[in-house]
Amino acid sequence: MGNHFAALFPCPASPSSPPTRLGGGRDSAPPWSALKSLPREKSEPVLLVCSRGFSPSLYLGSRRHPCLPGARDASNRGERAEERRSRCSRPAGPRQPDAPPSSALHRLSPLRSPLLSSADPQPAPSVGTMASINELPSNILLELFSLIPARELLLHCRPVCSLWRDLIDLVSLWKLKCQREGFIPKKWGQPVSDWKVFYFLCSLRRNLIRNPCAEEGFEFWTLDVNGGDEWKVEDLPGDHRRVFPNSHVKKYFVTSYYTCLKSQLVDLKAEGYWEELMDRTRPDIVVKDWFAARQDCGCKYQVCVQLLSSGHVPLGTFQPDPVAIQQWSDAKWREVSHTFSNYPPGVRYIWFQHGGVDTHYWAGWYGPRVTNSSITIGPELT
Repeated sequence: MGNHFAALFPCPASPSSPPTRLGGGRDSAPPWSALKSLPREKSEPVLLVCSRGFSPSLYLGSRRHPCLPGARDASNRGERAEERRSRCSRPAGPRQPDAPPSSALHRLSPLRSPLLSSADPQPAPSVGTMASINELPSNILLELFSLIPARELLLHCRPVCSLWRDLIDLVSLWKLKCQREGFIPKKWGQPVSDWKVFYFLCSLRRNLIRNPCAEEGFEFWTLDVNGGDEWKVEDLPGDHRRVFPNSHVKKYFVTSYYTCLKSQLVDLKAEGYWEELMDRTRPDIVVKDWFAARQDCGCKYQVCVQLLSSGHVPLGTFQPDPVAIQQWSDAKWREVSHTFSNYPPGVRYIWFQHGGVDTHYWAGWYGPRVTNSSITIGPELT
């Protein structure tokens, strides 16, 4: 006997079921409407409710399958009357055993669901009705919703009815999704003001700087100033002769005897951070960069990061004084870091620029080395 599948979305409710308000009730349009413009998440398995050998309606609430006791009382009465009439017209002969009562047939039927017992009698609807998925317990619905991609939950599931809207807005659903995605451990003690926002920030969190470690040459970088013998890419440890703290980093950019500067412009909307999320939440923006000098030559390193509006007006700037490193230094790799918080609304771009120059004006590439730059938005995950 083949498997029967019940789709996740609700079947039409029967007249005996309570009316459900469509459109989402108090705010039918989800506040996450900007998600429509975002790229779809990678495909996830479609969740189906499966019951081997049983009709799906047997598992979906109080209504009984038409083959179960009580569902066919009216038709059974008609069948018994027809049987009595046929007996009167049968020719005489040896008495045939009567057919077993319908209740006995149901006890022997393979279609009887183990989830429905006679100890818990339920009212029987008319023949042909199908139960709705909304009759499942709330905790089961939450488990099902936790397996659906967040974008589909907000754009397609939340507007279905007020029940789904209220369940999808629950804190427990988004906390469960964070645990399923591995964003937090099961024992998470840190306070979270909005788990829905926390989930989206965690799912979007990544390094927004492209090609930060020179693996693709100068791809994605704009060479603003390219003085001296110009920018160059070297393999670690190279002429610097120092191992980088992160073994995954294999290359770095190196400057020359005249100033060398390169930059990237990060479009937040293109990276998935819609305007409402940035303006209402204003999540922390963390900027990091690594630099080092050669031991035999002094150099000067500089970095500048700006938060820009849609018209490229600066709304926040991080530009520390240039770092001068003297000749015969320890030549260790150094990290510079800054966190933007409580910035004004309207941030749409982040501009990142770094570089430097050697202070002895030697031909070649004796200026500061830079690599592993990063811009991340949202909570710090451990």
